[in-house]
Amino acid sequence: MDFLWSDRKRTLFGLPLSFTKYSMTEERLFIEQGFLNKKEDEVRLYRIMDVSLSRSFGQRLFGVGTIHCCSADKSMKDFDILSIKNPKDVKEQLSELVEKQRDAKRVTNREFMNDHHDYDDDYDHDDHH
Repeated sequence: MDFLWSDRKRTLFGLPLSFTKYSMTEERLFIEQGFLNKKEDEVRLYRIMDVSLSRSFGQRLFGVGTIHCCSADKSMKDFDILSIKNPKDVKEQLSELVEKQRDAKRVTNREFMNDHHDYDDDYDHDDHH
């Protein structure tokens, strides 16, 4: 698998001393967490609807930041890529890849709006007394 980017969640001082690892290919973003018990999530980039960057004062001092992703992925939903190096560059790269994947799959935000309604509403409780 060809990773275009990878990094670890960093500590307050910008050191990669955590057990959370991020990596990205042209089509997917992977988040691997844990040391003894590992959990690996992935999201297809075309399912990401919006990305934003936040950097606290401490994060700015050590050159890290957090990218928040709004996603239409059923298992991941909205998630953060926490305390990574070069966050502006990564956000830009992620945004470009998301657009590229959405164009390739001809995805529009409108398609995701239908995915976001609550399926419990389909069941009408009043009819079943």
